[in-house]
Amino acid sequence: MSFDQLNINKQLRNAIEDLGFNSATEIQEQAFPVIASGKDVVGISQTGTGKTIAYLLPILQDLKFSNSLNPRVLILVPTRELVTQVVDTIKQLTTYVNVRILGVFGESNIRLQKEALAEGQDIIVATPGRLYDLMLARSVTMKECKKLVIDEVDVMLDMGFRTQLNNIFDLLPAKRQNIMFSATMTDDVNELINDFFSMPTQVTVALSGTPLDNIRQSCYQVQNFNTKFNLLTHLLADKSTYKKVLVFLSSKRMADLLFQKMADAFGSQSGIIHSNKTQNHRIRTVEEFESGKIRILIATDVIARGLDLEKVSHVINFDTPAYPENYMHRIGRTGRASEQGEAILFYTDKEETAKIEIEALMNLEIPMNDFPEEVEINHELIPEERPKINQGKYGRDTKLAPKVEDAEKLDKNKKVNMGGSYKVKLAAKYKKPRTKGDKFKKKR
Repeated sequence: MSFDQLNINKQLRNAIEDLGFNSATEIQEQAFPVIASGKDVVGISQTGTGKTIAYLLPILQDLKFSNSLNPRVLILVPTRELVTQVVDTIKQLTTYVNVRILGVFGESNIRLQKEALAEGQDIIVATPGRLYDLMLARSVTMKECKKLVIDEVDVMLDMGFRTQLNNIFDLLPAKRQNIMFSATMTDDVNELINDFFSMPTQVTVALSGTPLDNIRQSCYQVQNFNTKFNLLTHLLADKSTYKKVLVFLSSKRMADLLFQKMADAFGSQSGIIHSNKTQNHRIRTVEEFESGKIRILIATDVIARGLDLEKVSHVINFDTPAYPENYMHRIGRTGRASEQGEAILFYTDKEETAKIEIEALMNLEIPMNDFPEEVEINHELIPEERPKINQGKYGRDTKLAPKVEDAEKLDKNKKVNMGGSYKVKLAAKYKKPRTKGDKFKKKR
């Protein structure tokens, strides 16, 4: 369906044409009329299907000009990267419309955010923690908020934001439209819907676990971390094929270790982002990756949820994620907007069970690649791969020392407790009986 068929106003249509979009995706086509009707909506769609524009178009279509200082639309997202991404998308869609937008997240100057809120905003895009801090400080009031959007809600709940979400909901007007988008429908997501949504309409397109047809998948069975690194460097040596590559790992420690080795092999061609990196570093690295200054970006799963990067040629899973849904989110960074993409999975014997679970979720067997003969197999294990030796508590002998029966008691341990020393001394001094029985004997 073309965007003209959605009856979008002229300003939005011109902005969409500037972005080069010709037709709406399936989730955009199905979600637009439902959100525009004002009903509560739950959208379930795999990453890379255009969810952000799916909820932004009907919201912006309905948003009228206002001089009010209070925001009328609140969009909650789990990560700082997603805040920046959604704000940028709104700015692109409102090129011909006068709309005030502010993104707020942690690790940024809260004083500047308070000043921007005091000037008045129409739309706020925020992470739950920083928004709740601003609401408690009374820097922003949501009494005029008519629409609440929770994007990537499954990630938000996984990251432990349920308490902040509950607190924020308590400070929002009861009469509002709730819009939620998620890639997976978990028990926690269902509970949130039951608690706060009013008879929502569900729009389901490309459930998580349904691989996109435009992403070609394959896998390699590899012995260990060092051999994975040798295989990775062998593949990335082909710059004409591996033009823009995302490499995913499950832990920050392993990501840092890989980045150190990649820096030796590829120098400034590689970059890294994860939650321990500063906000400025993360923004700068993503910008360099987008501009082509760096060709290889190493990231963790938290960053995978929300990154909207253009023309990623390959996603390489350096390790196999323990949760199958994370694999779907990883590979969703390529093959976006109907472009062709490729996803490669490295797995060891220990990770084979996780690979089988991923295949069960997709109902698809990932094709196996032959291990290249020219790649060296390195048998050296990193500390995380070495077998652990149980040395007892803190490596010490925790057995009790044998009891010595004939041990000589110290003089201080031979004393008998006579009660308070003050009373004993007083009685000895004045020769007074110390008990009623002594008194009775003395009279007789």
